[in-house]
Amino acid sequence: MAVLAYNLGKREINQYFSIKNAKLLAAAAVVLLTVFHAASRHYGSSDTCDWLLSSGRFLGDNVWQPYGCMLHKYKSTEAKFCLREKRIAFVGDSRIRQLFYSFIKMMNPEVKEVGNKHENIPFVDGDSTVNFLWYAEVNNSLKEQLMLWTEGSASKPHVIIIGAATWSIKLHNGKSEALFQYKANLTAIADTLEKLAEHSEVYWVLQDPVYEDVLSESRKMITNEQINLYNEAAVSTLNTSKKKVKFLEASRQAAMETISQSVDGLHLPESTRDVGAMVLMNSMCNKILKPIDGSCCQSAPPLSVLQKLAAAVLLVSVVCFVLLGFSSHRKSRPAPDVESGEEKKHPAAVGQLNPKGPLLAIGKMSLIMLYFYLCDRADIFMKEQKFYTHSAFFIPLIYIFVLGVFYSENSKETKLLNREQTDEWKGWMQLVILIYHISGASAFIPVYMHVRVLVAAYLFQTGYGHFSFFWLKGDFGLYRVCQVLFRLNFLVVVLCLVMDRPYQFYYFVPLVTFWFAVIYATMALWPQILQKQANGSAFWNLALLLKLLGLLLFIGFFAYSQELFEGIFSVWPLSKLFELQGSIHEWWFRWKLDRFAVVNGMLFAFIYLLLQKYQLLSEGKGEPLFSNKISNCLLFVSVVSFMTYSIWASGCKNKSECNEMHPYISVVQILAFILIRNIPGYARSLYSSFFAWFGKISLELFICQYHIWLAADTKGILVLIPGNPTLNIIVSTFIFVCVAHEISQITNDLAQVAIPKESGPLLKRLLGAGVFLVLVLTLSQKD
Repeated sequence: MAVLAYNLGKREINQYFSIKNAKLLAAAAVVLLTVFHAASRHYGSSDTCDWLLSSGRFLGDNVWQPYGCMLHKYKSTEAKFCLREKRIAFVGDSRIRQLFYSFIKMMNPEVKEVGNKHENIPFVDGDSTVNFLWYAEVNNSLKEQLMLWTEGSASKPHVIIIGAATWSIKLHNGKSEALFQYKANLTAIADTLEKLAEHSEVYWVLQDPVYEDVLSESRKMITNEQINLYNEAAVSTLNTSKKKVKFLEASRQAAMETISQSVDGLHLPESTRDVGAMVLMNSMCNKILKPIDGSCCQSAPPLSVLQKLAAAVLLVSVVCFVLLGFSSHRKSRPAPDVESGEEKKHPAAVGQLNPKGPLLAIGKMSLIMLYFYLCDRADIFMKEQKFYTHSAFFIPLIYIFVLGVFYSENSKETKLLNREQTDEWKGWMQLVILIYHISGASAFIPVYMHVRVLVAAYLFQTGYGHFSFFWLKGDFGLYRVCQVLFRLNFLVVVLCLVMDRPYQFYYFVPLVTFWFAVIYATMALWPQILQKQANGSAFWNLALLLKLLGLLLFIGFFAYSQELFEGIFSVWPLSKLFELQGSIHEWWFRWKLDRFAVVNGMLFAFIYLLLQKYQLLSEGKGEPLFSNKISNCLLFVSVVSFMTYSIWASGCKNKSECNEMHPYISVVQILAFILIRNIPGYARSLYSSFFAWFGKISLELFICQYHIWLAADTKGILVLIPGNPTLNIIVSTFIFVCVAHEISQITNDLAQVAIPKESGPLLKRLLGAGVFLVLVLTLSQKD
């Protein structure tokens, strides 16, 4: 036994130093990447508008990804709002006319492409005016029209999109003299375009390639070689030192990949020209509407009052951290796990907390928050949009499950849902959720429905763990409550201040916090029923079931009274905690979706502990949970139930309809999984240390992903390594996991200092926390 304990201790110490070295490597990577991106922005092109207009790639299915930023897909209402009271002119040939139609279809999808081909086409929508002006060549007629806008009485457009070249090539049969004349004509209008660009947005559209194989005989002279020469002429002539005229090149890059789909070899497929129109809309409107998932052409948001105050506090903390030095080693006591009440031991958990420990922890947290801010609020790192493919989701999924099986070990205990098994459960669920988020798999309804079950399973565990703790230990003290609330909410509260986001934005933490309060109230309020009472009389078991039934009725009442629910949570200060963008709807949706999961967990814990009390379970190593006959029967039913749910979820066609069924049937797959995992004795005797490691930091992983793995508040993907998506995922994941692990340890350390066991100091700190919360809510109202 002593040798075993020694080996375990040695392994934990080695693991501790391996993790420490990994974190140092991650910190070095963060510094190097930050310097690299900052230098690239300073010395290279730092304007995301330039990136948007100039380059990008197709992710697949005609989804365009600009270089380094995210393209927002504008809806009709958004486009109309942005372009209200605007005058826009598309000037050019038939390919500009195509772009014109794609653009106005974003405002009104019902528009038909009708009218004479070589004439002007007006379009009016409310107080917005978008006109197409037919000027197939760069000549004196075009110059006169431009001068009319600059010098005449005609109202200048707010935006001008202009381009022409193919007619010049065609009419002059591709002769070199035509190119010289084209350059001369461009020179003649260059100053006029510059003047227009002083008060209007002017875009010169570079010519798209052609598909020479299918061009008609009358267009055979329009070759890609000629088009390149004319584009070079346009850029060299119009790209002056002032750089006021913008070049739209992204549509040209998109066309290079899709021009082979052109019917006549000259005009682009509709999906490709839509790329150019969407790029233009993002360039014009992102700075006005500031969409979360449209990072192109957006500058960093200004700091709020709370962010400025948080920055001041964090700056002081960083200074203290530097002064104290990096040599101090953390020595912390074990902190209670928020699910089971058991102690989580730090590998180096010996002795008392270092007096410098809290300051060091706060200093580290401040540096980590700086990284969060740089990733998702500052104009340092790039962002890209998600794009779902089956391979992007299922290949990483298979890979992590192979790793999970490979790192299987014998568990220390073989009870149902023992600590190692619940950590494993939380770990693999969290990894699946992470892959789900980064791959954009919510677009695939069968995956979406299965992930909804995983969220329900987390809440099921919340009900199971907290009920078991209160039922067995009867500890309803303030210290325990504060420890749980601190562990759950510390990171989110800090992020709300640093990232300027409401509490409800990190929806899972409000959800778990709310249900913890409900469980506590259910178990603590009169009549307070504990296992030791129930041991004396079966009446108390019945009384507890009645309590759970009352809770179930309470939940059902609120589920069918949305107005009452929203009325209660719309009252200050609850409204400030649960509102998102001024509405309670998101909180209502999240609460209602998994409203029975916690009660199911509590009821399962009660039944399990009752069966355990009457010794109706066989939990020895290698033993099936029940007799062979019952075990086989339950296993069969569980497998069938599990597969039945999966088949049903795979057949879902509508999220709303399936979400209505989810609260009632998600428990079927959860219970099926528990029985499949625990009935066979050999399965109960093993656990995956790989998954269990992630399970211990699952809360931090879930929250941290919002800003340092994903980007734009989970709408996109953080890009640390441009141009190499695979390497980028590897590096960003490594840093992300190290940060989450460090935050977990910091939270445990600070919980020991912030939550004293003595009631007097604890009440004073609660009062201070209450005053702090009121101040934050008040300041957030002013913002």
